[in-house]
Amino acid sequence: MSTDGDPKLLDIRQLSKTFPGTRALKEVDFELHKGEVHALVGQNGCGKSTLIKVLAGYHQPDPGTQILLEGTPVDVHDTAASRAAGFRFVHQDLGLVGTLSTVENLALGRGYDTGAAGRIKWGDERRRADEMIRDLGYSFDVRRPVSELAAAERTGVAIARALDNFEQAKVLVVDEPTATLPRSEVAVLFDAIRRVKQRGLGVIYVSHRLEEIFAVCDRVTVLRDGNKVGTHATKDLDEDKLVSIMLGGEELRPPGERREVSDRRTILMAEGIEGVSVAGVDVHARAGEVLGIAGLTGSGRDEILSLIFGSVSRAGTVHVEGTEVSADPRKSIDAGVAFVPADRHRLGSITTMTVRENCTITDLGRHAAGLKRVKRSEERAEVEEWVKSLDVRPPRPDAMFATLSGGNQQKVVLAKWLRLPPKVLLLDEPTQGVDIHAKAMIHELVREVASKGAAVIIASGDDGELADTCDHVLVMRDGVVAHEVHPENLTVEELGRLQQAPTAASA
Repeated sequence: MSTDGDPKLLDIRQLSKTFPGTRALKEVDFELHKGEVHALVGQNGCGKSTLIKVLAGYHQPDPGTQILLEGTPVDVHDTAASRAAGFRFVHQDLGLVGTLSTVENLALGRGYDTGAAGRIKWGDERRRADEMIRDLGYSFDVRRPVSELAAAERTGVAIARALDNFEQAKVLVVDEPTATLPRSEVAVLFDAIRRVKQRGLGVIYVSHRLEEIFAVCDRVTVLRDGNKVGTHATKDLDEDKLVSIMLGGEELRPPGERREVSDRRTILMAEGIEGVSVAGVDVHARAGEVLGIAGLTGSGRDEILSLIFGSVSRAGTVHVEGTEVSADPRKSIDAGVAFVPADRHRLGSITTMTVRENCTITDLGRHAAGLKRVKRSEERAEVEEWVKSLDVRPPRPDAMFATLSGGNQQKVVLAKWLRLPPKVLLLDEPTQGVDIHAKAMIHELVREVASKGAAVIIASGDDGELADTCDHVLVMRDGVVAHEVHPENLTVEELGRLQQAPTAASA
């Protein structure tokens, strides 16, 4: 795509947004052309989410901001005005109703086409839904419940819904679309985005996965601390250069050295573990070890830690330091097991509470003053220490958890468990949806926890994360451990090969 001489589809000038105590965006300029996929990147808290929420009409910008579409100023004072102007959004959580079909999800908001006596024209609705889905390159039964679709197909439904009444849509904003997608489905999504681009829409693409920026985007704009630090053609960059621009020269922590832990005492023994997709798995984790669990979606990797923690019903036994622990989260916590789930909003936090409240909820008794009171000053002092040591931004214990960026939310979720401290730390997709700097900090924190004698288990679909952080890795296929990868063979390429390969003897 060339932008030379092309009229600007979207022209944002001097965009600023101030919240009490902080200025989230500072006179940011941003341009988008027709038929362009333009990436918006930066560390968590850099201002990406604020910019998107301004375009969505959720936040009002500071005076002096100008937003022009095809050269005409627009006022996106609320969500209805944003949609009327031509902005469309696909958020990470998709906002679909799993029990409804694609046909029904596409009709949410606009309503159904009806005939005599108000009866829904189901045949017309199905044909329309099928056409919209096929236009994006997908092929599935639009009558099936959305919950039964593959992850990339659900994302396709969300894109189709955003582009309903296509003639009025001008800008599609896609926020972290691959955060929960298995690798095998990412290419399907990219094809759909390219089809949107071919229609002449402009696409703003937000992702922490830098390889995606180079795969699907024409240009990239980098934000840092609320400031725009540059816009570049992706063909003029590589990942190292982009990382340097994002961090401003700050160095990332290097991967940790792998340690030989076979002679250390076993802290966790999980044997014969079975669930919905897990079929009789043994997991042993030793003191000081970072054990990884790899596998494609549906292999059992995404269920195993919940089974060990006891947050879902299981068969099999779990022992911590020789003592059996029943399948009950409270019993697991009492035994010294901590669990950070993949879905930090639904399962790992209470988003309507403050940072302080989320951080101390694992042990309120530490600051108890009688049966019904908590010593707030002591509680706040402890949380201030955690906020400082984990570099949570903004560094305010009484900030609402929901207002934090993804990486900072994850730091708070980690803090609530680390304060106990745990004997066994279970981490399910610990850096999903966080920026590269927060990711490096979390990996360093994981290694530090292990160095103090805890057993750490990471289940992740990010092979690079496992290769960088773990001492050895179990690879799951079809509900069982198919391979065990030792330090001398632990590479991204080997993990990828083993997840695709037929079950065989241990590597």
